[in-house]
Parts: sequence; C-alpha cells; structure tokens
Amino acid sequence: MAIPLTPQTNIPEQKAPVLSTAEIKRRESAALKAETITLEEEKIYRRGLVEIKDLIAPAAFEVKPTYFRLNESYGRTLFVLTYPRYISVGWFTPIINLSKTLDVSMFFYPTRSDLILKQLKKRVGNMQAQLMSDVEKGAPRDPMLETAINDIEKLRDDLTQGIEKFFQYALYVTIYADTLDDLEELTSEIEAILGGKLIYSKKVFYQAEQGFNSTLPIGIDELMISFNMNTSPVASSFPFISSELSSDNGILYGINRHNNSLILFDRFSLQNANYVIFATSGAGKSYSIKLEVLRSLMLGVDIIIIDPEREYLHLCEAVGGTYIDISLASKNKINPYDLPRSIGDATTEDIIRSAVITLKGLLKIMFGQITVEEDAILDRALIETYASKDVTPQADLSKIEAPVMQDLQSILEGMEGARELSLKLNKYTRGTFAGLFNQPTNVDMKNQLVVFSVRDLEDELRPIALYSIITYIWNVIRSEIKKRILVIDEAWWLMTHEDSAKFIFALVKRCRKYYLGVTTITQDVNDFLNSPYGKAIVTNSALQMLLRQSPAAIDNIQDIFLLTQGEKYLLLEGGVGEGIFFAGNKHAAIKVVASYNEDQLITSDPRQLLEIEAAKRQFEAEAGKEDETAEPAEEVLPKKISGVKEMGI
Repeated sequence: MAIPLTPQTNIPEQKAPVLSTAEIKRRESAALKAETITLEEEKIYRRGLVEIKDLIAPAAFEVKPTYFRLNESYGRTLFVLTYPRYISVGWFTPIINLSKTLDVSMFFYPTRSDLILKQLKKRVGNMQAQLMSDVEKGAPRDPMLETAINDIEKLRDDLTQGIEKFFQYALYVTIYADTLDDLEELTSEIEAILGGKLIYSKKVFYQAEQGFNSTLPIGIDELMISFNMNTSPVASSFPFISSELSSDNGILYGINRHNNSLILFDRFSLQNANYVIFATSGAGKSYSIKLEVLRSLMLGVDIIIIDPEREYLHLCEAVGGTYIDISLASKNKINPYDLPRSIGDATTEDIIRSAVITLKGLLKIMFGQITVEEDAILDRALIETYASKDVTPQADLSKIEAPVMQDLQSILEGMEGARELSLKLNKYTRGTFAGLFNQPTNVDMKNQLVVFSVRDLEDELRPIALYSIITYIWNVIRSEIKKRILVIDEAWWLMTHEDSAKFIFALVKRCRKYYLGVTTITQDVNDFLNSPYGKAIVTNSALQMLLRQSPAAIDNIQDIFLLTQGEKYLLLEGGVGEGIFFAGNKHAAIKVVASYNEDQLITSDPRQLLEIEAAKRQFEAEAGKEDETAEPAEEVLPKKISGVKEMGI
C-alpha cells in the first residue's frame, strides 16, 4: 500500500544578531556585577550560620617553642626518632593504655622495593669491603658489622621474595595536661616508657603547631619525621590491642566486648580470690553473681550466700541447697558465742580471746557508742561468761557448751557499774528482740550451697544479724579448710558501722589462708567507698566488676578505679549486664551472657518469676491428677517436688 508523502517546505534559517564588542563587554560586566551581589548576599547569610567547625574550634590557641596552649589546657607533641634492632609485638600498648588524654598519629609511606634493593646492595657491598679490609689488616672481628650484614642480607631476601615490604614510618604523640608542670611530668613518663624499650623520642622544638596539626584526624603530616622500616616491625606498632582475659581453667564470666573473646577465669589462681561488684539497682549484679555461683558449683566449690532480698531461693531449690531463714519468728538460730572447733596451730586461749574481741564488736553495734569504762566491763564480763560454762584455756573446745546472751546478762547484773549495760541488753534477752541471739545454734551447713536469708529482719536488727551470721560462717570456715566462696549481698549495711566494717575488712584480708574467696556486692557505691574500710576491701580484691553506675557515683568510681572518659561513659550508658571487668592488672569491657536454662534458674525479672511459678503450679496440678488415678500405694510420694532443704520457712 502506497503512503502519500507530505511535501516539505524550505524554511529559511534565522541568523543570531551580531553584537558589537561594546555590547558584549556591557553584558559581561552586568553578569559579573549580579554574581558579585549574589556572593555578597551569600556571605552575609553565612555569617549568621553556625557550622560544625565553629562548634569544635577552640576559643584560643597559643603557640610556644616546645608546647602550645589550647583553651585552658597545655599540649605538646612527641615524635619517635630511632628504634632498636628488635622490637616486640604490642610495644606501644603501655602508651595507649595510659589513663591520659592522647592524640596518636601514624603515617606509613610505602617505598618501591627495587629502589630499596639497589640501596641495600650498595650498603652491603661497602660493609663487606670494610670487613675484608679489617681481615687483611689483622684487626679483631667486629660483631656489630657482621650482624648488620646478616640483617641486610635477610631483608634483601625477604624483599626479593615479596615476604616483606618497605615503608617510611612516622609516629607522633600529642599529650595534654591541665598545668605546665603536669605536662612536663607526663612528657617524662612517656619518654621513660619508650626509653625502657630502647626507643628514642624527642619533643618538637619551634614546631608545636605543626605537631598539633599532624595529630589531628585530617591525615596531614606537617612534621615529616620518618624512620625506615619493613613490614614486621611496622606491624608490631599496631596500637589497637585489646586485653585478653582468658585462662585454661575457671568459669565463664562473660564476653569481651572489644573482640568477642570469652572471659574465662579461675579466681583462686590470682593473688587472692576476692571479688567486688558495684552497680545500680537493675544493672544485673545479682544476675551476674548467681551465674557465677551456678557455674562454680559444677566445679565442686562450696558456696555460702547472705541473701537480703530472697533472690537466691529459686536457684537454691533448683540445685538442692540449704536455705536458712533468719528472723524473729524463725526456728533457725545462730548463737554469736559459738567457738570454732579448731584453727590450725591456734591455742584455746587465742581462740577465746579472738571470740571476745568479735563479741565486743557485735555488742557495740547493738548498744551504739560505749564509754571506755563500759568497754573494760564488757571485756571482763565476756571472759567470765565463757568461764561460767567451763570455757577456759584448758578446755577441750570439741566438748564445750557455748554460753548464750542471757548468760552475759546474768554476769552483768552481778557486776558493779554494769547496770546500764544490763538494761540495754534486756531488749535482746527478754524484750522485743528476744530469742534471735539467745538460743543455741541449730542450723546445718553440711551442703555445697547454703543460703542465709535476712529479708524478714527489721532494719534495726539487720546489721546485727549480718555481723552474727558472718561471724558464725567465719568460725565454720576456720574449722575446716575447703575451697569456698562467701557472697555478701548489699554489703553497704555492714559499712554503716565501724566495727562491722572493720570485721569485714579483716575477713577479706585473712580469707586467702583458708581457701576462701569473698564476694562483696553493693548498689550504694558512695556509702561503701566513703568508708576507709570500703576502699581497702576494693584494694584487696583481685577481681572487680563495674556495671551501670549512677551519675552521682561515677566521679568517685572514676577516681578510685582510674577510668578513662570513654570507660566512664560506658558505665553511664551501658545496658543490663554490660560493664567493665577487672582481673589483676588487666581489664576489659564485658557482656554477661547466660544460656536459656541458666537464665530460667537465676533470673530476677518479676515477670519471668511469675511465669515460672505459674508453670510449677500447673505441673503440680497435673501431677496431682495423675496421683488420683494411680494405685493407692502411690500416695506415699511427697506432694512437693523440691531438691532444697528449707529450714524455718
């Protein structure tokens, strides 16, 4: 089919008008003027804007020959000039781990291997010629020259084979301090650390600003002071080496957040087995301890726990432990006058004297402040109280009957000047608090896990009961040496009284001799650390864990544990179970982790606990229905399925 074509019409092309030179210049001038006005308007607008560089720029910067002043701080740049023949991996770690503000820059300038090989060939030729000349002259051999030749030959081989590369390496460190004296001290410290590794460093001279610019995170090297190095020593300078807290034995405490490695430790392998945990409420401190308890039980360690809030009951039931409730209405009693049956080579007289001193500490907590005369009366009365039960230096402690609080009151009533003391003691023998400390001990500690609950005690009685319980535990521990862990939860209660704080400190110092590790837990960090004994307990604890902290306590913790600013903010913003774990001289950021089964046993979450209780009731109900359909002989089975030996609950 043919398609008709539309005829095309020829349209004449329109030519652009030709402008004169004057017109072109006029238009260009007008355009330039308009652009200038636009730029001026843009400048005026930008003057009213705040940019990032305005926020981070210092208010003042003063340059001196060997240092600079940045706002109110002083700074100085050091550069490394020479290195020794051999250098170990991680040699720069002590500088990185300093609890100081540092800016570190490393510049690596790759160099062509063929150029270096030519230089090394000339160098080794000259050195061999020198060596041959010495031989011809009969000069003694030069060990340094021979060593240098061997090093160069090995480097030539490695460069030729591609095993090594060659670099020019520059290292700069800018330090900061609040005062000029502190800056000089820090400079000397860093130079001493590097000098101890035979690394020679110098501070900049009339290049303070260039040194500061070279350590800014902009990648500009204005100093250009480098040292020739091959790949291996350059790699040893890598600064980002995280602490490894792993050993062949021990239990899992958590995950190292720096490198996701496992933090495995045996606390009994350190200089002492003591452990302190500081955290706010809900940060995961009890969860962490219960996890350690559960894992330590699998290794055969005996565990004794003082539970102030009944948090360990579920765990105790699950593992078949002994749960001992201490309260005014409880049938369980602990007699503070009990004596340990044997303590190594200690004589009976020493044991009685130690018990009298410990009891005086308990009575001071009960009575409050006492005078010097009353102290002397109590000392004599306690010795007579023991003597009234035939507890003398000649007695056999395995056959004696310990006195009780009523016996002391009877002695005080017959002593001159002891009337007021007897009246104060009356509350604990015949008054409101009668019965708690006035009966023989009837608790049983023959179990791998023993938990003492003090939740139902009145606040006034709690410090007294804690002191009495720990004294009893200490007597048991000294009577038989075994690998044990004693957990004291909410230890700040004991820090409120000097005598109880002094007793805990003595316990922490002496427990290593009896194969005991003391775990101290508290959420009232300031109350604990403001006590001189609290700081001493921290110092005598090889393991320490800091979980999330409150802003009110973080400054105190930062000073005592020498934390960096980054570690400080980690503790302020960390999640549940996240913090810093200290083991000896090492520390690392930790995340406490547990398996599902462990979590079900140790959780403190009220929602999870309610779900577990509901599941237990459902299981018991189903078990009851099965019992009804079973043979009558089956009824002798206990209705409560529990592996725990509960006492007085």
